[in-house]
Amino acid sequence: MAGISASGLGSGIDINGLVSQLVAAQRQPMDQRLSARETKLKAQISGLGTFKSALSTFQNALSNLKKTDAFQIMKAAVSDEKAFTATAANGAQTGTYAIKVDQLAQAHRLATPAAQAFASTSATVGSGTLTVQFGTYDSAANSFAANASKSTQSIVIPANSTLAGARDAINKADVGVVANIVNDGNGYRLVIGSKDSGAANSLKITASDPSLSLLSFDPTNAADRTDKQTQAAADAKIVVDGLSVSSASNTLKEVIPGVTLNLKTAGTASTLALEQNNAEITKGIEAFVKGYNDLLGSVKTLTASGANGGKQGALANDSSVRSVAGQLRGMLGSAVAGLSGSVRSLGDLGISTERDGTLKLNSAKLQEAVASNAGDVAALFARSGQTTDPQIRYVGATSETQGGQYDIAVAKLATRGRYAGAPADLNVGAADAAFSLKVDGVASGSIALTAGTYTGTDLAAELQSRINGDSALKAAGANVTVSYANSALTFSSNRYGASSTIEFTAVGAGASGAIGASVGAGEAGEDVQGSVGGVAATGSGRRLTATGSAAGLAIEVSGGAVGDRGKVSLTDGLASRLDNLLTDILASDGPLSGRTESLNKQMKNLGNEREAVDRRMDVMEARYRAQFTAMDQLVSQLSATGSFLTQQLMA
Repeated sequence: MAGISASGLGSGIDINGLVSQLVAAQRQPMDQRLSARETKLKAQISGLGTFKSALSTFQNALSNLKKTDAFQIMKAAVSDEKAFTATAANGAQTGTYAIKVDQLAQAHRLATPAAQAFASTSATVGSGTLTVQFGTYDSAANSFAANASKSTQSIVIPANSTLAGARDAINKADVGVVANIVNDGNGYRLVIGSKDSGAANSLKITASDPSLSLLSFDPTNAADRTDKQTQAAADAKIVVDGLSVSSASNTLKEVIPGVTLNLKTAGTASTLALEQNNAEITKGIEAFVKGYNDLLGSVKTLTASGANGGKQGALANDSSVRSVAGQLRGMLGSAVAGLSGSVRSLGDLGISTERDGTLKLNSAKLQEAVASNAGDVAALFARSGQTTDPQIRYVGATSETQGGQYDIAVAKLATRGRYAGAPADLNVGAADAAFSLKVDGVASGSIALTAGTYTGTDLAAELQSRINGDSALKAAGANVTVSYANSALTFSSNRYGASSTIEFTAVGAGASGAIGASVGAGEAGEDVQGSVGGVAATGSGRRLTATGSAAGLAIEVSGGAVGDRGKVSLTDGLASRLDNLLTDILASDGPLSGRTESLNKQMKNLGNEREAVDRRMDVMEARYRAQFTAMDQLVSQLSATGSFLTQQLMA
């Protein structure tokens, strides 16, 4: 208080200034203490945010290593890419294949006859309806068989349509064909082609009005083939290791499992080599090591003690950070339980821990381990599931599913919903030849059949095409398979399980006897039933989802017998365990969130303490002001008395 001064004594005292200085002197150390605490708390909160961000970055580096696919990266090498190119999906098997491209797939192309070319695009064509069918033309038998997977389509050509108008109407209908106009030097011709290539996508076009006869096409008519066909539909044909393969498309998938071939030139041969892409696998593990070392660098900066003149970290004495870092170090330094292969810890990959806690990578040893046994490397990092029965597939598990080995028992296989019709007479009447149905609970629109007499196979194909082409069913992904045997048709949903159903809701008189169907529901499908680990599992379609300790583990039963079906094993790799640990640490109810909440509460309490200081200073100021005011009055009285006595003495 050496710096406190007053203007004088008696009535000349500066009471306000004196009181303000006294109060300020009392407040200063309190404010400094609170400000220091606030600065530290803000630094700690910011430091925890930085730590969480570093943990999240490291967790992102684990994202690929959690998946088995990350260790099944393949590369496809083609000796002559003029013939074809290839891409390999993760999990494809290594090997070498000799491939020869004999023929490329082609889409069917038709054109109006050259002898009847149009003078302009505004020339009148006609009007009516074009009925478009897709199918296969057999030149030997001169026959056309409908494609059961594609429904018959209709295109309305408005009255007095021009050549350009007919083209636009065809394209607007969007029924699987495309139209263009080409001037070949002798006039304008309308070209109609199938959008899809392949022999099964040949076109048959019927015109409802003679004015559209130029746009019709019957593949069994030799004149049409000569005058209107510009390119026949054809399948791609290749030979793979001596085996002939055909495809409707020049993009072939799964001819070689996990491989996509893109054909380029016919008449050429090449060699395809599938190899494990060890460089990409190694790169993923190197990113993991770097990610951990970057995290450790952040931890060291945040927890620096400040000794020897260094800068103290914001979280120098934070036990939560030390605890998390310790858990990560412990997990990285231990072997993964449940592994029996050649790789059970990071040390087996050439990854060691330095004295400062960082990881050091021996690249040569890592590359050797990946090249010799990528499967064991995958098991070290990723969560993996395996089944002993080839007809049971491991689908997945949740983060809560406990690792281990579980027995599988199947009590009932999944079935599909079906409707078995009465004997069919195969003669579709011209009147009321329509029906509607529900597939898997989805209602179709009215489906009309073309009147006529069919063979059993052709009627099954026609029905399947019409049903699967219904817009409502197609939008819902509900489709069927129609088969003909023993003089009767059977309609089967392509879905498995209790939600798989077929129900006819209306059957016209012209269709009823022909297809052997009447209004009513067929036999519903059933879900698979069984147990995993001795505990009843939940069945949905062909999928069984475990409960109990294996809760969340899912398998798919595609066939086989009922009874004991072997085992399913689930092992959590290092990346999966680290990911689960980090998820818990970073959760809203995790330790770091709890620590941040505690610091925020302390920040809030600082505000309360500042308010308490303000109240205390207000009381102190009032007390000082009262005391100095009383003193000032007393001094004034004494001064007056002294003046009186002085005057009396002088008198």
